[in-house]
Amino acid sequence: MNARGRGAASAVVNGSGAARAFAGVGVGLRHAHYGAFMSGERSAKPAVDWVEVHSENYFGDGGYDLHVLETVRRDLPVSLHGVGLGLGSAAPLDTAHLGRLKRLCERIEPAVVSEHLCWGATPGSAWHDLLPMPLSEASLDHLCARVAQMQDVLGRAVLIENVSTYIRFSGDTLGEAAFLAELARRTGCGVLLDVNNLYVNQCNHGEDALAAMQALPPEVVGEIHLAGHRVTPAAVIDDHGSRVAPAVWSLYEAALQRFGAVPTLIEWDTGVPPLEVLIDEARLAGERMTQRAKSGSAAAEATE
Repeated sequence: MNARGRGAASAVVNGSGAARAFAGVGVGLRHAHYGAFMSGERSAKPAVDWVEVHSENYFGDGGYDLHVLETVRRDLPVSLHGVGLGLGSAAPLDTAHLGRLKRLCERIEPAVVSEHLCWGATPGSAWHDLLPMPLSEASLDHLCARVAQMQDVLGRAVLIENVSTYIRFSGDTLGEAAFLAELARRTGCGVLLDVNNLYVNQCNHGEDALAAMQALPPEVVGEIHLAGHRVTPAAVIDDHGSRVAPAVWSLYEAALQRFGAVPTLIEWDTGVPPLEVLIDEARLAGERMTQRAKSGSAAAEATE
């Protein structure tokens, strides 16, 4: 599963303009695991194909975190995943934030850059949370303009992730997947498909995760996220604090069937376990990806 080095990050552009510049299965690069990734022996480095980081943690002009990221980038492709821009907010887009992100992109040369379908601020206030968007035509117009602005500043297409939510708005006129599909069509962005979030929303809102995947054109999905969740009496909580659940693995297999071997991330943010646990989850995802590729090849040969 290891595809190391910058050669593994040669850019391939899908139909939406979103760069699919890496392959295989990655894990989130977390502070607790820096030592393993900074090992001097390449043969001793973690058996993953790429890493993803939260962009905002590396906005400084120096320091150990940025040093680690620059060092890891010499061996592995990096995906920059933003959690703080709040693209759907009514407040003006934070140009200082975008400037720091652009500078980080120039330093790291990431495989992809992503953000969330959410809002998180009003003029003068910020909540630093991934709050759900109304799924309306007005919201779509607003987000299209903001994504276009982001892409213009960065000089590249970005991926926008579907989010887990605990409410829906009475004025919604679009499903989340249809919203994202139209956003991609209008702006040329791609989609970061979080399969666990689809499952959480299916449980919390009675939505159909498989139907949501069918609403997305295959070519727009540039990355997939897998994570754990917590079941409570009130709701299913997207806490990224456990192994991927069997139901989410099943949805992932359906995603591979529809979208192909899209680069896939194991996300774990709460109670981060030993790196070996993340690598084992990555192995399970890689096995499913490989099996899907073999099944696809066998099916193609049978039709020849």
